Amino acid sequence: MQGSIHHKFKIFILSPPFFTVLFLLLILITACATKYQVPVERGLPPPERQMAKKEVPKGVQYGIASWYGKDFHGKPTSSGEIYDMYQLTCAHNTLPLGTMVMVTNTENTKSVELKVNDRGPFVKDRIIDLSYAAAQIIGMYEKGTAYVKVEAIGPVIEQIQRFTLQVGSFVDEDNAQRLADQLRKSFENVHVTTVETVTQKYHRVRVGQFETRESALSTAEKLSQMGFKVLVTSR
Repeated sequence: MQGSIHHKFKIFILSPPFFTVLFLLLILITACATKYQVPVERGLPPPERQMAKKEVPKGVQYGIASWYGKDFHGKPTSSGEIYDMYQLTCAHNTLPLGTMVMVTNTENTKSVELKVNDRGPFVKDRIIDLSYAAAQIIGMYEKGTAYVKVEAIGPVIEQIQRFTLQVGSFVDEDNAQRLADQLRKSFENVHVTTVETVTQKYHRVRVGQFETRESALSTAEKLSQMGFKVLVTSR
């Protein structure tokens, strides 16, 4: 009887080695369970960058410019003037007709001074339409559009008896002076004038003044034959 009881105790009484194995097994199970139960912190998306908003000075616009040409050539503009694709003019939807603007292609820094004599463009996300001649000057003719800066300079001041030819407009004064020196070899009264907008100085190379429009156009034709784009201005 005692042997049987002793035999039963042998079955149910756990030996120290068994405790050791059981303990290690429990650690292993717990470790495995922990591995799958601990939530993994997902990488949080980086906080949105607070882009510093560039303050655009009053009278300055940035946006897409396009150009218009032969389909409108010879037709009346919103100002009543006849559109001439070879003149330095532009269309704008809000600036008063007659306003002079400086348009700068931000991709190559080429600039041109234009007169607003029409309304447009009527395509979403575009802020100004340039004449064919203006598009060539700032290097956007082939591409068709460009990201530009538009700065209002002021209204046209009509001086019927005085005309000036503008041959170039530069941000770099040295470039303006080099062109002026080149022109002085062939023309009289070549000078560089400076106009300052809210954001930039522009150095304009000009020839004249001329007493009549006809005499100005005669010299303008000579300059055109030399490859220059000329603006006949009464300013």
